[in-house]
Amino acid sequence: MPLREIENISALRELVGQEVGVSDWMEVTQERINLFSESTGDWQWIHTDVDRARAESPYGVTVAHGFLTLSLMGTLMTTAIRFRSPYRMGINYGLNRVRFPAPVKTGSRIRGRFTLQSFEDISGGHQFTWSVVVECEGSEKPCCVAEWIGRRYE
Repeated sequence: MPLREIENISALRELVGQEVGVSDWMEVTQERINLFSESTGDWQWIHTDVDRARAESPYGVTVAHGFLTLSLMGTLMTTAIRFRSPYRMGINYGLNRVRFPAPVKTGSRIRGRFTLQSFEDISGGHQFTWSVVVECEGSEKPCCVAEWIGRRYE
């Protein structure tokens, strides 16, 4: 699906209930996983010890942190949806539900599907909830599903 360009934040109101965008595929490398480990202090061997993961992991390779996959949703969205009109500020307001049904094996590719669940006006801007499904290429199950709440101020 090509990048979806939307005139402005208010135009999202018309898209409630629809899949608005699908991101490009992104490879999840060991380097990215290691950088995430470094920034969070989570050095569990299943993420960072390639030799041990080959020998002991049920996956036969290292896997990405679930929170790494979750944190990539914003990056994935930038390749799926673009707003033509600028806004003053955007924030992550929260998450209602997050699950990691399948692992992201090192070297695999992921992409995000973004469906707009709700859109509402708030003081100075808008709040919207996205249903996000992060797929892992070759996996029958998604690697992450989440309800992501964002706010944009104009």
